[in-house]
Amino acid sequence: MTAVRGFAAFPPQRAGARFATTWWGQAWIKALEDTSLDQTLLRKGRAYAKTGQVGPITVSPGRLAAVTEHEYDTVVRVEQLTDAAWERFLDQVAAKAGHIAALLDRDVPHDLVEAAEDAAVPLLPTVGDLEPECSCPDWGHPCKHAAALCYQASWLLDGDPFVLLLLRGRGERDLIEALQTRHLPPAQPPAAGAGTTAAAGGVPAAQAFAVGRPPLPEPPPHETAFTPLALDPAPGVDVAALAVLAASAAGRARQILLRGRLEPLTEHQDRVRLAAEHDLDLGLEPAVQAWRYGGAPGLDALETPWTPPRQDLARAQALLESGWDGDPPPGLETWRNRWTLGPRQVRYGRDGRWYPFTRHDGHWWPAGPPERDPSTLLL
Repeated sequence: MTAVRGFAAFPPQRAGARFATTWWGQAWIKALEDTSLDQTLLRKGRAYAKTGQVGPITVSPGRLAAVTEHEYDTVVRVEQLTDAAWERFLDQVAAKAGHIAALLDRDVPHDLVEAAEDAAVPLLPTVGDLEPECSCPDWGHPCKHAAALCYQASWLLDGDPFVLLLLRGRGERDLIEALQTRHLPPAQPPAAGAGTTAAAGGVPAAQAFAVGRPPLPEPPPHETAFTPLALDPAPGVDVAALAVLAASAAGRARQILLRGRLEPLTEHQDRVRLAAEHDLDLGLEPAVQAWRYGGAPGLDALETPWTPPRQDLARAQALLESGWDGDPPPGLETWRNRWTLGPRQVRYGRDGRWYPFTRHDGHWWPAGPPERDPSTLLL
């Protein structure tokens, strides 16, 4: 029987509510916005998505659907994976226990998506992959109703990446059942001198993770204090610094277990990260604030001017014009990836988002989390 999932309609949202907080949800929105032929309709879709007028959403293989205002039937189609592509995808999932653990923990590891793409399995949509349809009289591609449906879908994807897998053709139960019956490579024999218990050979990933969530503890709350290393003070040994480094290493190791990989950091980025995560006074205040708002991309937006692709700037200009009803305010200055209006500035990051800044004492300081629409930050 074809898998179908239904989701209740989203209630009205506050004006500043954000779409897509996960990287895969943001990739979904980028595919929508890169495909759009009308930035004004796209902006209307963002606003409409927050009004509570989009009805319950139905997700089935290759199809996202809802009834919107005036009983319009709104559908967004996504190409399903072939059986051969699903086999290649399952190979990538079963190859690493951390992949299954992450998916069951409602996370999508970067390296799983990259491995799938290397195997010619496109999980995340790109330009042209989302095909909108609507019974409304608007000829937009997409119209505001289909755009709103896509924006709301990013909330669904944030909460459950299996929604994306269902759109590609198979749901959670299909995936788990396929992994349970999959023939995994035999476990390596124990090394010489090792124990000979059954646990020494390991357990197939599908068996270990098919019955529920992975047996990893929940991350500790931010206020939890880590126990310092049991080291005696000695010349040249900073016990407090070692405790911070140990806590940091443990946190990043857990992230690797959950996500499969982490982007490598430069020495400078790692210093800023440590200061941001452990409240260290290293004289990096603006950089620390940028990291807390946007991680490595936020730090790059603070420190490095660059020239974005022309089409990205044109899209942002259209968003600004639609936000000001076609009349940008006087005094707007643009330079490379930085647009300035009085004491406010937005900077286009290499991750496709705009980062807000405010001017204090002659310096630009990070002022909040990034958005994809610069007009929401300059209005």
